[in-house]
Formats: sequence, C-alpha cells, structure tokens
Amino acid sequence: MKFIVIHTEARKELDDAIAYYESQKIGLGLDLLSEVEKVIRKIQQNPNLGTPYKIAGVRRYSIQSFPYLIFYSEMADILWIIAIAHGKRKPGYWKNRQIE
Repeated sequence: MKFIVIHTEARKELDDAIAYYESQKIGLGLDLLSEVEKVIRKIQQNPNLGTPYKIAGVRRYSIQSFPYLIFYSEMADILWIIAIAHGKRKPGYWKNRQIE
C-alpha cells in the first residue's frame, strides 16, 4: 500500500466540513470523517477505484451519503489527496495545488 499525503488545504476542507455538519447535528461530522477514512482506505488499497478526472493522472471518488468528492493522484510511492471538495461548489478551484 502506498503512503497517503493529504494536502494542507484538503485537511482544512475536511475540518471545515466536519465542523459544519457537527453544528447541524451532533455526530454528523464524525459520520463524515468516518466515510472519508473509509474512502481513503479503499483507494489506498486500490488506487484505480476512482473515476478518471479531466486532468491527466487525477481521479475522483464520491463520498457515500455526503455531497463531497475526494480528488487524488497516484504517484510513484505515494497517494496524494489533492482536495476534499463539495460536489456543488466552485468546481476545479483546487486544480493549481502543488504537492507539499
């Protein structure tokens, strides 16, 4: 399995989404976190699970029960999580992110 690297902004996106859902209903933010962790484990085990995106080498995977997508790229020895993005907001805002 490849090592996971999550972009700093992707972590912030996840933290913000968790806080929002937690403010709506106690436990809902933790449900989102659990779903994200499941998806990351799945794509870590099989990086080809996600749907190829418009950008070469980038894939996306939908998070079940939440309107979020994980955008990621498989590199030589890592799996880079580029964005954890709301599916209906500002499409492509993350496209210029560089690996950290």
